[in-house]
Amino acid sequence: MYKGTSASAGIGIGKAVIVKEEKLVITRKAVSDTAAEIRRFKGALEKTIKDTERIAEDLAARVGEKEAEIMKGHMMLLSDPMLTGEIEGSIQNEGINSEIAVENVCSMYADMFASMGDELMQQRATDMRDLKTRLQKTLMGIQSVDISSLPKGSVIVAEDLTPSMTAGINPDNVTGIVTELGGRTSHSAILARALEIPAVVAVTAFLSEAKEGDDIVLDGSTGEIYLNPEPAVKEEYQHKKNQFMAEKKELEQYIGKPSVTKDGVKVEIVANIGKPEDVDKVLRYDGEGIGLFRTEFLFMDRTAAPTEEEQYEAYKQVAIAMKGKPVIIRTLDIGGDKEIPYLGLEKDENPFLGYRAIRFCLDRQEDIYKPQLRALLRASAYGNIRIMVPLVTCIEEYRQAKALVEELKAELDSKGIAYKRDIQVGIMVETAAASLIADLFAKEVDFFSIGTNDLTQYTMSVDRGNKKVSYLYSTFNPAVLRSIRHIIASGREAGIMVGMCGEAASDPMMIPLLLAFGLNEFSMSASAILKVRKMVTEYSLAELRSVADKAMTFATAAEVESYMKAFVEKVKF
Repeated sequence: MYKGTSASAGIGIGKAVIVKEEKLVITRKAVSDTAAEIRRFKGALEKTIKDTERIAEDLAARVGEKEAEIMKGHMMLLSDPMLTGEIEGSIQNEGINSEIAVENVCSMYADMFASMGDELMQQRATDMRDLKTRLQKTLMGIQSVDISSLPKGSVIVAEDLTPSMTAGINPDNVTGIVTELGGRTSHSAILARALEIPAVVAVTAFLSEAKEGDDIVLDGSTGEIYLNPEPAVKEEYQHKKNQFMAEKKELEQYIGKPSVTKDGVKVEIVANIGKPEDVDKVLRYDGEGIGLFRTEFLFMDRTAAPTEEEQYEAYKQVAIAMKGKPVIIRTLDIGGDKEIPYLGLEKDENPFLGYRAIRFCLDRQEDIYKPQLRALLRASAYGNIRIMVPLVTCIEEYRQAKALVEELKAELDSKGIAYKRDIQVGIMVETAAASLIADLFAKEVDFFSIGTNDLTQYTMSVDRGNKKVSYLYSTFNPAVLRSIRHIIASGREAGIMVGMCGEAASDPMMIPLLLAFGLNEFSMSASAILKVRKMVTEYSLAELRSVADKAMTFATAAEVESYMKAFVEKVKF
């Protein structure tokens, strides 16, 4: 058995199809007619943009607009005058061929993105390398591997799959994906989940063992892979596959049902989104609202900040689509860890503790923060929009943000522009400081939303991207759990809504604890909503409170996890 990282749930059973991209040999050549070489580059660029547009249109038709946005992001990068200008400048100034100019410039950007340690930036690095290869192949007249017409029952085995390759997969014929590289948040993993193809990534040295036509069984939920398994193993996983499909079908009965425990405690199960197009999936899975709209995605993959009007239209679109359900929109959470040249951000030595989020926004009120807040207020006339301030560490930051909202309300009043007068303004509780004074914050803010990813990182003083210390990163650590419990208790005592939009909100082992602590709102990926709703309906708070009390007596994360795992496994879902 091999073990990798779960990227897309489900059981895949089929024959191995080894996908190997031709290794490009890029040679530096001196060019005397640089004008002609730039024209050659522009021709290849235009063709690559058209090919990308075709892939995006195909994805939009087969899968959805959200998934197509990945390839549209590629088109934006290809159209970025900064990127193309540097390539053309390299050809002109150095007298080199297009292939090596593309290699140098794109690799520079890819390495820069990869060094930032941020998951989103890692995706940008992959995107840039994908674009580099595609541009070079177009220049060299080489066709990319076509995986759109693989035979039925294929399990794709590759070193890695680029977003453009994954976009061409026919899910009717591909039963699974195994790669040696990649992560759960990579664009290829996101596309695999959208296509509902089981996938396991980061499987070390699998290509050296697997051969074309080998039998493969993979579990996308556990990350387990079997190469040429015994008939008994194959039979076992066929049964698991049938069970998985039956459970998936069963979850559909929870559409339209309230998220209520057996003893009548109602909670809200809502979704995290990054773009307006994501709302379609939220509605498909019967989300009860939006718990986190990450607005930074509106600012990325472009050469200038979105205008107030552009933002207003995006927020308005989501508010209208959700038909009065709560839509919590986080103001810009961006800083020196994200490369957005037009913002003029200097690279922080420690970007996670530096000039970012509310700190940046309060400093850039006129050109960044006020236009966003004004757009949010205007859009609130069309639905139940709530404003969330990220990375707050002290009361003064929240008061400044709230004062700006009130100032802009008065401005809109003077112009006769409609907005939601009782619009709520809350905070994302994700720092140790905010957690410690949650009782003080609760007296002033309208709601809390706990960001467990950063709260865990800051509480444990651990970079979750650093493999050498990642063992310390656990939401089940007693310090983190005590922090979460305190935040919820502070909010409940003050009578405000407390939600959670970090990954822990959909963790089966965390949900019983969060229910027992009194969490009001669980925000997660749309695809997890129905499963979590089913879990909620199977629990009673009376039972869970004693479970939580016991869990809080343990001294280590491992003890808590072991206890919660045993408890969850006893419950039949």
